[in-house]
Amino acid sequence: MTRNRILLGIFLLVLLAGGCSLLRSPEKAPPPKEERPREEEPQNRVLQLAEAGKEPTLEVFIHETGETREMKFEEYLAGVVAAEMKTDWPLEALAAQAILARTFTLEAIKSKGGAPMHGTDACTLVEHFQAYDDSAVNDRVREAVERSRGMVATYKGDYIKAWFSAYAGERTATAKEGLAFREEPPYIKSVKNPGTKHAPPEDKAWTAVFSKDQIRAALAELNQEPGPVNEVAIAERGPTGRAVTIRVDDVEVAGADFRIALGSTQLKSILIDEIAVAGDKVTFKGRGYGHGVGMCQWGAYTLAKEGRSPEEIVQYYFDDVEIEKLWD
Repeated sequence: MTRNRILLGIFLLVLLAGGCSLLRSPEKAPPPKEERPREEEPQNRVLQLAEAGKEPTLEVFIHETGETREMKFEEYLAGVVAAEMKTDWPLEALAAQAILARTFTLEAIKSKGGAPMHGTDACTLVEHFQAYDDSAVNDRVREAVERSRGMVATYKGDYIKAWFSAYAGERTATAKEGLAFREEPPYIKSVKNPGTKHAPPEDKAWTAVFSKDQIRAALAELNQEPGPVNEVAIAERGPTGRAVTIRVDDVEVAGADFRIALGSTQLKSILIDEIAVAGDKVTFKGRGYGHGVGMCQWGAYTLAKEGRSPEEIVQYYFDDVEIEKLWD
C-alpha cells in the first residue's frame, strides 16, 4: 500500500482518539471534521450487554496475524492500556487510561460500528482503532483495569470522545484548536497542565527539520498544490498558542492536518514557537507531544503522584463528565 493510501485511510477511518501516546504508539490522525447523521439501526450486541450491566465479549481483528479473535472486554482493555501507557506508572494513572480506553471503545462501537473496515468490534492497529499489546500486560496493568472495571466517562448519558495525548504543554487544547474538529464538544476544556512537572526535556523543547520536498509532499497529501516553499509561517494561533493555521507560500492549511501529513512523531505538536526556512531545510521549534486535547498522560502521571484518584484525573481534564460503572 502506498503512503498516499495509508494516509487517506487514516483520515477516513480513524476515530479520534484515543489520542496520541508518546509512550508506545504513534499518534492517530484527527477525527473527521463532521459526522453524518446515522440511520436508526438495531442496537449493537456489545452496547446491549454493556447497558444491561454485563461485560461484553468483543470480536477483535488482530492486525499482526489477520485473524479475528473473541475476548472479554476487560481482557482486551488490558492490552490497550499496556500499549498506550508505561506499565510501571502509578496505578491511578493506568486506571485513568483504562477508563478512557473503555469509553473510547464503546463510543467507537456506538458511533462508527467499531472497526467496520474489518467487520469487527475493535482492531489492534492503532491507525484504525487503538494501540494493543497483550505481551506487555503485567500485574500492575491488570490491577489498574480491575480497579476501574466497567467504568466509563459520559456526558449527559453519552460516551465522550476520550481523547488523550502524551504531553500537552502548559495548557491542554480545545478540539477545534488541537484537532481541527469543527464542533467543539461541551465536555472539552482547556486547563492548566500539571504534566510540565514530570514531562521529559525532549518534549518540553524540541526541534524538527524537514526538507522542502517533505513539505511539498505533505501539502500534496492534503490536496494542495505544492509551490517552491519560500516561506512557511503560522497564519493563525489558537487560544493556547497552537498553530491552528499554517501558511506555506500562498497556501493555508490546518495545522493539525499538516502535522499528520508531515508525520506526527516527527512534528511532535503544533505548539510551535518558531519556523525558519534556510536553503532546502525548514526548521520547526516547539513544545509538547501530541494534539493536546483531553487528558495529558504526563499530567495523569503527576496527578496520580499527588494522590488523585483515577476518576479525579479524568474529571480534571474533561468538563462536567460523570464516571459511570456499567458492569461489575
